[in-house]
Amino acid sequence: MGISRDSFHKRRKTGGKRAPIRMKRKFELGRPAANTKLGAKRIHSVRTRGGNTKFRALRLDTGNFSWGSEGQTRKTRILDVVYNASNNELVRTKTLVKNCIVQIDATPMRQWYESYYGIPLIKKRKAKAAEQEEEQPKTKNQLRRFKERKALSKIDPHVEEQLHTGRVYAVISSRPGQSGRCDGYLLEGRELEFYQRKLRSKKGK
Repeated sequence: MGISRDSFHKRRKTGGKRAPIRMKRKFELGRPAANTKLGAKRIHSVRTRGGNTKFRALRLDTGNFSWGSEGQTRKTRILDVVYNASNNELVRTKTLVKNCIVQIDATPMRQWYESYYGIPLIKKRKAKAAEQEEEQPKTKNQLRRFKERKALSKIDPHVEEQLHTGRVYAVISSRPGQSGRCDGYLLEGRELEFYQRKLRSKKGK
């Protein structure tokens, strides 16, 4: 028997059984779950109703992640799956699904921040940057631009802490099994605090 999305097999609200009024139909079909794993990119295309195409990601290791407060998006590596509200088994098997919490490589985000605001985020880099500033004279326009941007540079302390370590928490907002992509956004503010609490309580068990 194939996977079906019909409702005739379900009981009524009152608990009574429903008699099926017809056989299964093509438009009620379902397909096996993709269970996208963390690994080298592997995507299959699936022909769907109306000649349309779905992209079934079987393995993915990169995605486009946006930094909401800065309005920037960068392609970066997915390093690990750390939390899933629906099932801990999906964390153990490193399965990528919508709304799971992952750790991504912070390097592209950090590089953009340092080049845009002219503020090095890592202590070792701060010493190097100070030396380079002395060596490389900047134009008046560059200095003015950095001064204006520095006044506006407000970064979440929790995010800054993560950028130091080279790994940041992010949420997957796309559906890898449907679109073949693993895109999402960085966790910030109260949402980040919520998931950090969850992860701490999980480690304590």
